[in-house]
Amino acid sequence: MATVCVNQFEMAGKPVLADLEDKIRRRTARTGVIGLGYVGLPLSVELCDAGFNVVGIDVHPGKVAAINDGRSYVKDVDSEKVTAMVAAGRLRATDDFSVIRELDTVNIAVPTPLRKTKDPDMTYVVAACEQVAKYLHPGLLVILESTTYPGTTDELVLPMLEASGLRVGVDFFLCFSPERVDPGNPVYQTANIPKVVGGVTAACTELGALLYEQALDKVVRVSSTKVAEMVKLLENTFRMINIGLVNEIALMCDRMDVDVWEIIDAAATKPFGFMPFYPGPGLGGHCIPIDPYYLSWKTRQAGMEARFIELAGSINGQMPHFVVEKIQNALNDRSKPLRGSRVLVMGVAYKRGIDDVRESPALDVMHVLKSKGAHVTYSDPYVPRMEFEGAPMESVDLLAGAQDADCVVIITDHREFPYREVLKSASLIVDTRNAMKGMASEKIVKL
Repeated sequence: MATVCVNQFEMAGKPVLADLEDKIRRRTARTGVIGLGYVGLPLSVELCDAGFNVVGIDVHPGKVAAINDGRSYVKDVDSEKVTAMVAAGRLRATDDFSVIRELDTVNIAVPTPLRKTKDPDMTYVVAACEQVAKYLHPGLLVILESTTYPGTTDELVLPMLEASGLRVGVDFFLCFSPERVDPGNPVYQTANIPKVVGGVTAACTELGALLYEQALDKVVRVSSTKVAEMVKLLENTFRMINIGLVNEIALMCDRMDVDVWEIIDAAATKPFGFMPFYPGPGLGGHCIPIDPYYLSWKTRQAGMEARFIELAGSINGQMPHFVVEKIQNALNDRSKPLRGSRVLVMGVAYKRGIDDVRESPALDVMHVLKSKGAHVTYSDPYVPRMEFEGAPMESVDLLAGAQDADCVVIITDHREFPYREVLKSASLIVDTRNAMKGMASEKIVKL
């Protein structure tokens, strides 16, 4: 569908624009956020901090109840702050989408997972947009933040909203702004990570940027929604491919019996032309293992093959098996078979300092270990319990578990782990993160 040109917008829609712009500037705009997860809740809090009243919308009753009780379930959001905002009447949560009728802006921050075929699963985005379309009204600013393939906003979201008879850039406004949240990062959080925003029309972009400028440190305008969508995919594809490269280097170094960690440290002394990436047991989390495949899928639709993405994905996918092979070889060197051995996994979160196990390589390593007959336990201060392969599993005491294990494998290098104490307790350690750097011992086997 053709977008409305700026001149036509200025003639037909300026009163709507001027009214919404005035509300945003005076921070009287009624804001809403659909999806109260690791993206939506921090954004809601920043909007509240800026002086807006925020309604969070989520289909999960536990999240709605927690917010209305003043409790945060996101590590990067302080419960005391949520309590204060709820008490002041600035923040509330609901599962009733009809509240959109009362809103001036709504941000959509719902999951965008992959199907088993590595195709985009747009179920959550479509469901959220159906609700927005149902209650769409003149003067509403809609911003999609969920990571997705280039073209989603224009090709999927826009037709759903314009089916109401309202016109984009005239009656309502539509943008895409990729989330860039890094859970557990103590330096860069929602407020100080530059916010990219691109609208369907120039006026859409300006309104979206204006909203974010009230709450966030820096806003970067781009020329279209497709550019904004592509920005996030480039960022995470860059990381995925470089991690794939360094993982392949690690496989090569293992064959040549050289220390990949020493090589990376030495290369990183070059003050230009090199950026260090580090090998590991595989990719985890909500972005890097998933987002590049959105781009790969879209590229296939255009008749091209994303060869770098597919190759990096293949290499990264091998790493859990390589880790298990290192464990098996290390046990064999000590005259112990993997089958029947007790293996303690240190860390099951997908990265240090968080409690998120989504796509964690630890789960893949544990699965392969169990399939080969090992007895697997885990210890993680952030994940006291979890469900693994359909059964509940609880974290064990680290030092007691290390003493009891035939092999300890470090998958997630939490800062809270007492590595020197583990070295004293364990008889064998496979270190996939170089967490024991500087500790010389025949007990340690590096990736």
